[in-house]
Amino acid sequence: GSFPNSGLYGSYPQGQAPPLSQAQGHLGAQPPQRSAPPQASSFTSPASGGPRMPSMTGPLLPGQSFGGPSVSQPNHVSSPPPQTLPPGTQMTGPPGPPPPMHSSQQPGYQLQQNGEFFPRSDLVPPFLLSPHLFHFFPQIQVIEDDRNNRGSEPFVTGVRGQVPPLVTTNFLVKDQGNASPRYIRCTSYNIPCTSDMAKQAQVPLAAVIKPLARLPPEEASPYVVDHGESGPLRCNRCKAYMCPFMQFVEGGRRFQCCFCSCINDVPPQYFQHLDHTGKRVDAYDRPELSLGSYEFLATVDYCKNNKFPSPPAFIFMIDVSYNAIRSGLVRLLCEELKSLLDFLPREGGAEESAIRVGFVTYNKVLHFYNVKSSLAQPQMMVVSDVADMFVPLLDGFLVNVSESRAVITSLLDQIPEMFADTRETETVFAPVIQAGMEALKAAECAGKLFLFHTSLPIAEAPGKLKNRDDRKLINTDKEKTLFQPQTGAYQTLAKECVAQGCCVDLFLFPNQYVDVATLSVVPQLTGGSVYKYACFQVENDQERFLSDLRRDVQKLVGFDAVMRVRTSTGIRAVDFFGAFYMSNTTDVELAGLDGDKTVTVEFKHDDRLNEESGALLQCALLYTSCAGQRRLRIHNLALNCCTQLADLYRNCETDTLINYMAKFAYRGVLNSPVKTVRDTLITQCAQILACYRKNCASPSSAGQLILPECMKLLPVYLNCVLKSDVLQPGAEVTTDDRAYVRQLVTSMDVAETNVFFYPRLLPLVRLRGSEGLILSVLSNGDIYLLENGLNLFLWVGASVQQGVVQSLFSVSSFSQITSGLSVLPVLDNPLSKKVRGLIDSLRAQRSRYMKLIVVKQEDKLEMLFKHFLVEDKSLSGGASYVDFLCHMHKEIRQLLS
Repeated sequence: GSFPNSGLYGSYPQGQAPPLSQAQGHLGAQPPQRSAPPQASSFTSPASGGPRMPSMTGPLLPGQSFGGPSVSQPNHVSSPPPQTLPPGTQMTGPPGPPPPMHSSQQPGYQLQQNGEFFPRSDLVPPFLLSPHLFHFFPQIQVIEDDRNNRGSEPFVTGVRGQVPPLVTTNFLVKDQGNASPRYIRCTSYNIPCTSDMAKQAQVPLAAVIKPLARLPPEEASPYVVDHGESGPLRCNRCKAYMCPFMQFVEGGRRFQCCFCSCINDVPPQYFQHLDHTGKRVDAYDRPELSLGSYEFLATVDYCKNNKFPSPPAFIFMIDVSYNAIRSGLVRLLCEELKSLLDFLPREGGAEESAIRVGFVTYNKVLHFYNVKSSLAQPQMMVVSDVADMFVPLLDGFLVNVSESRAVITSLLDQIPEMFADTRETETVFAPVIQAGMEALKAAECAGKLFLFHTSLPIAEAPGKLKNRDDRKLINTDKEKTLFQPQTGAYQTLAKECVAQGCCVDLFLFPNQYVDVATLSVVPQLTGGSVYKYACFQVENDQERFLSDLRRDVQKLVGFDAVMRVRTSTGIRAVDFFGAFYMSNTTDVELAGLDGDKTVTVEFKHDDRLNEESGALLQCALLYTSCAGQRRLRIHNLALNCCTQLADLYRNCETDTLINYMAKFAYRGVLNSPVKTVRDTLITQCAQILACYRKNCASPSSAGQLILPECMKLLPVYLNCVLKSDVLQPGAEVTTDDRAYVRQLVTSMDVAETNVFFYPRLLPLVRLRGSEGLILSVLSNGDIYLLENGLNLFLWVGASVQQGVVQSLFSVSSFSQITSGLSVLPVLDNPLSKKVRGLIDSLRAQRSRYMKLIVVKQEDKLEMLFKHFLVEDKSLSGGASYVDFLCHMHKEIRQLLS
């Protein structure tokens, strides 16, 4: 069946006219997550007989003991596993987060730290933490244990190789020499000394780095260090920056590099005496000698063409073809920009933003606008030769908002009127990006293009595309072509954009196939973002679009950035995942980088490591701030090294492992059949667990599946990745949906992938009684909220008490509730306030606005909802959790025999 009213990422049923209204959701940010302290837990496989007993990691039903059905879930993931598991099962692995929050940003633009919003778990409504819920969500126990054990004290980063608290724990970080886990999370904090040992264990060694991550208000932003003309002090040989791990020798006159061991002279102006322990007496006065993260002001040598940069510019490029005008998008956007332009990002205490703005509209030709402050009215200049794009004006195109306020307002009032009667349905795309980049080049500055685009660009022009969507390719060797761009033109264009520091954010409003795989190439390679609102309608989608737009325009961004990760001798960075461009093997080039984006780096051994000295990482990001200041941000992290496999398995973090494995797989589908990619993941997971079983677990019968304490949830989470839309699409998932999710996951942080693959399911009423059970675990007398960072569903059981229905929906019976409803009525009663408060707080944690969809039991929309019950067998053939666990156990036994 098709769902007239819905779509996973705002998709539309195959072969049908787009539905009228559209459900849609987005990806959100929440801090990363860690696994519980190590011990082993054992599962007995059902194959070995013996009564089944469910695990303790799924919502239990009202009044149910640990014996009944358990939570089902599908394609994306977040309340850890429930399922019937064999005897002897104890599960207390990493939870699926009820995570942190940030201040909700309503149309009133309440800003926190210059438009940056921080997730805070202390804002979880108190009723969610009440003790009577613990037996209901056994994984809450794990979360709670971690909160109790690790949430009250700050996480102090002075000790090498500490595994940080879970992302669901609201902890403060005290930087004492290693970067905060908000900036860097690792798959393991104790890494094998030799490559042989690493190969044996098969645990990927990777770091998920979020260089510009936002911090909660209680934590200070990195200090900015100014060394004047001489610039930051670096090692002469490997060019690493001064950091707390550098060793001063010869009374402080020289220092030995902790990365390459080279001995360097200390410049006279930096000299300081050492104390009796060999530490400099000024160590605690200098951020670069005492902290894990800090910034240096860059000298002119770190700037393009050896001259300091100008402040960046924002260019708004608006599709004014028939679809964009008809849907009401153009009018809505122009109205919003009038007020939003007052909230451009600004540095520190600056009165106003240094960012200049420009405006372009387009269909199959481009219209540039002169909005110079001295003009009475804006002037339009049309460029119809899209094959040879040039910018027809320099002076008056990029302007200061407050100086040109009147002219800009006049332009934004006129645009919807000017094109109101348009009949032009065709659009161009590549020439629009080209024009924006040329404008930044002419102005000699970096910046960001905000593109608002509605259709497949079929007009005659560079970058013209054809409709090549073909579902028959699924599960064939040619399936990979669906994820690849259909022309190389966009890679070439992206490369030019990166050279200019031109980052592209794309807002898509498709009514049918638009080839997201090709259109997202430039945003992906320039460090930008893609937002998708399928079948956009103002009344249904304006809240989500405006919320996303406000956050996107206001967030702090670093421009024209280069990131390099240096390591101490023995390991080196070999592979990188994320939204960026690389022209060589070491430099990650980012036309733009914001506080939501991560870069994932994999390391391999090139020599033996030493248990005593450990291993060091230093991430250095050179960037231009919103005010046009050139800076270097440095993050340092020291890890332990081990000669015993048990030490490796005791210090892993499952959530970071899954983040890495998902990104590895999602890149794999570009070049290999999807089945091959899935098999590779299963094999790697089986090898990781078999190695533990063979070398670290106490001997036990073959009937037991033994998992390291910190990897208890690895099979559950991995099954969710395998069942995700990219790797195993259901019939309702479009090619564009898959391409969209593939690029989104590429730059997600650990907390985001956690809730995306394993959605959170929260019961809201929990009435005791003898209601029937459906969907494995949902009680038809209850209401559940499910979220995965992109979507938010409110599922209503058919036997919910009439009083509850009245309190929430203001109607007298279940049958009168409108299916597909996306806003709850504002009612003055405790339950209504509680549920609306919870929805607000969940939205506040995510970097994208989640649209609500009310789903009634047995309704056609229920199919869509079931897609997210990841523990159940999925319609597209994905295994249930229990089946997958048995399959995993079999794979491990084969490897061991």
